[in-house]
Amino acid sequence: MKELEIKTLIKVYTYEELSDEQRMLIDKAKESTSLSYSPYSNFAVGAAVLLANGEVFCGANQENAAYPSGLCAERTVMFYANANRPNVPVKALACACYTQGHYTHRPGSPCGNCRQVLLETEHRYGQDIEILLYGEDEIYVFPSAKSLLPHCFVDDDLRG
Repeated sequence: MKELEIKTLIKVYTYEELSDEQRMLIDKAKESTSLSYSPYSNFAVGAAVLLANGEVFCGANQENAAYPSGLCAERTVMFYANANRPNVPVKALACACYTQGHYTHRPGSPCGNCRQVLLETEHRYGQDIEILLYGEDEIYVFPSAKSLLPHCFVDDDLRG
């Protein structure tokens, strides 16, 4: 038997320590929480993506009484960006969560489905997507979607 260890680098920042571009993307994600339709969970998530051409797209979670029919903010914005600018790589994605009258103190994290979509987009364009997860107390910055989903499944795995 042998053991394998997987490590993920997460940089932790305060808002003031971020670059102007990162702060702008975080601000857009925070603003996007107001676009959430979340009457069941009362947990609003906003997301913003920065494309390689400088464009920014925003999205928010959209719930449905039949829970599987809803869509997370990350997938909402990623599908929108990929559908509208299919030839432009995604450079970064920021997410913010809002509940009970305030942004969460700790950063929220994308669900497994969203991680897979982020990974696929990263793989599609052959470049990393920086992931910024906002919390009032700290902001997590991941260098790539793959760092959110180590030992991941991509199209190369379909070839055997």
